[in-house]
Amino acid sequence: MYRSHTCGELRIENANQQVTLAGWVQTVRKFGAITFIDLRDRYGITQLLFGEELNNELDQSPLGREFVLQVKGMVNERSNKNANIATGDIEIKVESFKVLNKSAVPPFTIQDDTDGGDDLRMKYRYLDLRRNAVKKNLELRYAVNRSARNYLHENNFMDIETPFLIKSTPEGARDFVVPSRMNAGQFYALPQSPQTFKQLLMVSGYDRYYQIVKCFRDEDLRADRQPEFTQIDCEMCFVEQEDILNMFEGLIKQIFKDVKNIDYKETVERMSWEEAMWQYGNDKPDIRFGMKICNLKFPSHTFSSKENISSLINGADFKVFDEAETVVAIAVPGCSEYSRKQTDELTEWVKRPQIGMKGLVFIKVNTDGTFKSSVDKFYSEEKLKAIASATNASAGDLILILAGAEERTRKAISELRLEMGKRLGLRKENEFKLLWVLDFPLFEYAEEDNRWVARHHPFTSPKPSDIQVMINNNPVIENAADYLKHPYANIKANAYDMVLNGNEIGGGSIRIYQRELQEKMFAALGMDAAEQHHKFGFLLGAFEYGAPPHGGIAFGFDRLCSILGGSESIRDFIAFPKNNSGRDVMLDAPSTIDEKQFEELQIKLNLK
Repeated sequence: MYRSHTCGELRIENANQQVTLAGWVQTVRKFGAITFIDLRDRYGITQLLFGEELNNELDQSPLGREFVLQVKGMVNERSNKNANIATGDIEIKVESFKVLNKSAVPPFTIQDDTDGGDDLRMKYRYLDLRRNAVKKNLELRYAVNRSARNYLHENNFMDIETPFLIKSTPEGARDFVVPSRMNAGQFYALPQSPQTFKQLLMVSGYDRYYQIVKCFRDEDLRADRQPEFTQIDCEMCFVEQEDILNMFEGLIKQIFKDVKNIDYKETVERMSWEEAMWQYGNDKPDIRFGMKICNLKFPSHTFSSKENISSLINGADFKVFDEAETVVAIAVPGCSEYSRKQTDELTEWVKRPQIGMKGLVFIKVNTDGTFKSSVDKFYSEEKLKAIASATNASAGDLILILAGAEERTRKAISELRLEMGKRLGLRKENEFKLLWVLDFPLFEYAEEDNRWVARHHPFTSPKPSDIQVMINNNPVIENAADYLKHPYANIKANAYDMVLNGNEIGGGSIRIYQRELQEKMFAALGMDAAEQHHKFGFLLGAFEYGAPPHGGIAFGFDRLCSILGGSESIRDFIAFPKNNSGRDVMLDAPSTIDEKQFEELQIKLNLK
């Protein structure tokens, strides 16, 4: 028996018991004739006391950090207790010990405040995983997994595996492809999601399906992306949108309760895509704080139902506003005391390449009722007061205004709002706010190809009221300049995204389940009948055999874990992640393969 207890298990109630422990040496502390060693395993740390006799043995064969050690001894009450660890009331008076394995000097210190950089710790990830901070992340990931499975099981969902070697149907992100030795010149793809399989399972009558499943996308990476990632993938049949929203609100609330001990009783707010873009500048707004966008000027085609108040800023001979397609503002609470240095710093912040603006206009709403701005020479105090009223600014607030092209400016004001929320401490790490974003456009216009592309994916159904609009109209755009007048431009998707603290954590839709409508959707995306049959003939055929109405959702499992764990990077919650170049620096992968393997696959490289 290597151990009778773990290193995090023993308490004062175990005093005077004979025990056997095994683990890794965390620290060695010598005090004259005695030595203290902290022994660590996955469960915690226990202090070991080596008396004079064993101390002499240690002098001859010193123990180092990360040695694997087995000890036998008596549980004693500690004289100097440590309230910072669960086992801090006791120690083991060692009677015998055995070195199970020695360790080389680790390349970095294996503790929370490690001296190892990201690259070094990624190379030796198996050592990094010993650190308590990383262990806690994986424990949280496991807790989210367990909670999700329990909830879905209790609601009659069935865990069904789907294949990893599938057909390549490139739309959107690039596929990872896998050559087939037995079918020379042909390739599998790794699934970007189990989308078509879960729809086929609905056709098969498995009315509630889920997987916590690996997915693969060959795309450029950043902190919240990995080439392989995990989804909580779910589908239900005989449901409408409301059924999906209610079911999966319940899932996330249950995870909050089980993992964070948060009883989320609030009604989850719902917002249309248009309102999200109008009020927050993006379709995944952080609603933990206000600071909504004031749209002082915008293109008439963008938000046709909104009142245009450009008269507040036009006609003052200020070319920055007069010539801009869009002018947007936020009122930042309590910041009218910002110095010139601080407003200059904000101006430089919005000029960064990631933001891409040429400058920033500010208006200070002073506490004495006066105004001070960077455009005083163009706008009277009366005009500044009117702008302040439009932005809902109060005395003591700072109004920040950006102007420029529609898409870039709206994105920039969204980023500026988030940055100011962060600086003011309004984006609290342990505060969680859920939101449903609904009524997305079904299509986006791809100007370079003069055609429609699916905003979500080609299996998303239109809103019921728009189905006939889609079926009865030709998707062809005769004049690229008039695409906004095409009936398809106003079709809404029967789709929904769940947003948590400004991050999209899940998205889904009610699916198309009728062949005619699915063919119409494919045609809108530029697929002729032959291409539809080649890529999706199996699905179209299945729709002829009693396909039920169905819909579902997929949650970004890694991202959900990172938000609950207070991290901006999903890599912290993946046992063996890739770096920003998609490389596994521990395994040194991807790597070349043997010439024999190329011969077996009948593949030749043509590197350029």
